[in-house]
Amino acid sequence: MKAVLRRAVVTLSLGVIVATGAQASDAADPPPPWLELTNTHTGEVARVSFKSGGEYDGAALTQLQHVLRDHRRNADHPMDPALYDLLYDLAQSVGHEPRYEIISGFRSPESNAALRARSADSGVSGHSLHMQGKAIDVRLKGYSTLALRDAALRLGRGGVGYYDRSNFVHVDTGRPRRWEGH
Repeated sequence: MKAVLRRAVVTLSLGVIVATGAQASDAADPPPPWLELTNTHTGEVARVSFKSGGEYDGAALTQLQHVLRDHRRNADHPMDPALYDLLYDLAQSVGHEPRYEIISGFRSPESNAALRARSADSGVSGHSLHMQGKAIDVRLKGYSTLALRDAALRLGRGGVGYYDRSNFVHVDTGRPRRWEGH
């Protein structure tokens, strides 16, 4: 009888440990990544959780794509989902909520050419990753753009351009590189 009782106590104790461990890991699961993007030209805002369980949410990506469209031509284009991961990780790296003002997301080739033609030193590339949906010009709400640039450089994921006079940071999912603009 004592042996059976001991076995029951050991089993019960292991059950409690396993159950407690399961509860602890559930509590430690991070919340799904989210973004709030405010388009500075249209005033539109998208605040969405864009990924769950490692999978992108198609409806959320559609909302983000719409806010990031070329407002000059009202043209949507699929955006690289890795951009959203980059923006979320960038805000997390500085301990800030991922609430961004969007200066430029997707740019149609026509809009890109018009921006490039306005000024020879505009910093607008003829082969801009904006036209491929792989670049975004942003400000992190309530955070210095200079400090945001430095954080993006520390992440080392893609291109980072800093435009001090225009007060924004360009990030993209292309090869790592850096530049300063106006």
